Amino acid sequence: MDLEQDVNAMRILGLDVGDRRVGIALSDALGLTAQRLRVLERTGAASDVAAVEALVAEHQVARVIVGLPLTMAGAQGPQAKKVLAFAQQLRRRLSVPVDCVDERLTTVQGERALIETGASRRKRKQVIDQVAAQLILQHYLDAQRNRTN
Repeated sequence: MDLEQDVNAMRILGLDVGDRRVGIALSDALGLTAQRLRVLERTGAASDVAAVEALVAEHQVARVIVGLPLTMAGAQGPQAKKVLAFAQQLRRRLSVPVDCVDERLTTVQGERALIETGASRRKRKQVIDQVAAQLILQHYLDAQRNRTN
């Protein structure tokens, strides 16, 4: 493996998993910043997992971070259980670690950020899942960096 491939292998994929869509973000090779990548329209568990698997291979991802929608009290509600089931399917299929992290309020934060930029309601609806995934991943990257300092 040459140096460029080795650096690319440090990338982390962030997922905001919903019932209809999965927002996807990707870190830079150094693991400092998260960028929006795309939205996956959900069509079924097997095809959704295969699509994530293809992105992991395409971008040489070393880890997948899945946002876990806990309640404000920190409990797992029905949506969190669905997300955990999806994460477990990813773990069975992918050759990289899959971790779940608390995603409370990321969609709200993303919506506020988009409103501040003046994005129309239609535009916000198109990108909110990506923005939420970006926030989930950026929070994870920041926490990892703070842990090592």
